[in-house]
Amino acid sequence: MFKVQKGYDGMVTKTFRLPEKLVKNLDAIAGKNELSLNKLVIQCLEYAIENIDKDDLPDEMSSKD
Repeated sequence: MFKVQKGYDGMVTKTFRLPEKLVKNLDAIAGKNELSLNKLVIQCLEYAIENIDKDDLPDEMSSKD
């Protein structure tokens, strides 16, 4: 289950293009949980990486168990 959290350190700036509908949904979820869109996107990406099929990971990441 995905649980929304707050707070992160050590940031790097990147630019991504996202579908408009996805951004609207993320904005709504962020607003409901009183956190920034950025923090929500970080959590979604972390969740995706933690739950990705191990065959899709590079070798240096797949040995992390």
